[in-house]
Amino acid sequence: MPQLVEYPQTRNPWCTNPLARGADGVLRYGNLNPALTELLDVQVHAFSQREAVVEIGGADGHETRLTYRQLWHSASRIAGGLQEHGIGYGDRVAVRMPVGARWVQAFLGALLSGAVPVLVPDRLPDALAAQLLSDSAADFILDGGGAEAHYADLPDGAAFIDDGASLSELALLCYTSGTVCPEDAPAHGDPKGVELTNENLLSAVRSMVGALDLPTDGMRNLVLLPLAHASGCVDQMLPTFAVGGTVVLSPDPSLIAETIVAERIDTVCATPRIFAGLLPDLAGLHAEGVRQVCSAGHRAELAATDPGTCAVVADALREVFPLARQWSVWGATETSGIGLALTDSGEPHCRDLLGLPFGGTELALWGPRAESGHGELLCRGPNITPRYWNDPQTTESRFTGSWFHTGNQVDIDAAGLVHRAE
Repeated sequence: MPQLVEYPQTRNPWCTNPLARGADGVLRYGNLNPALTELLDVQVHAFSQREAVVEIGGADGHETRLTYRQLWHSASRIAGGLQEHGIGYGDRVAVRMPVGARWVQAFLGALLSGAVPVLVPDRLPDALAAQLLSDSAADFILDGGGAEAHYADLPDGAAFIDDGASLSELALLCYTSGTVCPEDAPAHGDPKGVELTNENLLSAVRSMVGALDLPTDGMRNLVLLPLAHASGCVDQMLPTFAVGGTVVLSPDPSLIAETIVAERIDTVCATPRIFAGLLPDLAGLHAEGVRQVCSAGHRAELAATDPGTCAVVADALREVFPLARQWSVWGATETSGIGLALTDSGEPHCRDLLGLPFGGTELALWGPRAESGHGELLCRGPNITPRYWNDPQTTESRFTGSWFHTGNQVDIDAAGLVHRAE
């Protein structure tokens, strides 16, 4: 019979956020803002004149720079426009636009309207996009006017901000990766809608800020991860906003090296596959100003990515960013994109090593060999989705109590480190 063996959280020296165990056994942050919009509103007022979003090399070579005040104002006008279209609390607003400043404005506009943003990758085939839009019962679609009009007008109206949400309420609807992000991971079945609450998002943000020790003096984060996925949106864009940093977006790969230098980038984030594809463009670059490199992986990539390839990419990135601390963060859409983290001290790691849990994430193993440290990886924490969208059967099958079944076979050693299963 399968066994469930829990691995109580060990205290990580690089993550000291205070957490307390709730009545349900889950570790939770006790001092979160009641909603994501409130956290962002506070930061907008604290850092109003700082650059919030910079886009280099958009669809028509367009360059956009928005301060926090400008971003918030434009997003609130989009929210007002959505309100005039009858969109309000609890409605679903799909965001299907190319990565860029307008994507960020549309996402925040949907959020500020009181609606639930639904993330739909713009490069998704039309048939699959239609499936997601139908499944989510989207009430409105923000698409920038279509594929040939990336900068077309978005809804516009009197500035509006809905600030009535609470921690337990649905704040974001993401779809599982693989099928919805074919450029980053192999397909693994039909996409599932994942409900992420305000508590999920705020906990993930707090965990990332704490684990990576994000500075508040104006970090400049080159985000190469897809924004229409938890890893890019929840784990990079939102934590950067939470510390008053600048999200830099460069859709044209040929401009990445130039952007790193010209925009004084100090943090770079991508998946191992994205980094591998960029290495020819980064050849010869010696960017000593970059202090942190974050490599994100998700559940679908775990079984598909060769550990040796990751090691080669990490070595190459050390040459390009010689003074940077390298991180790898592993998670799933259901875990708000986070779960395990590993910092690279420059010493060679075991190639099968995935990392330690951080923030409020705790681990368990499931299976007949769980007592001996081998089995299916289970996670629980304040960042874990409460359910799948309109899919109670999948929800029941993927949860044992508060434990989420990742579907990945791993080993956990005596130090609590998670390894890919042999």
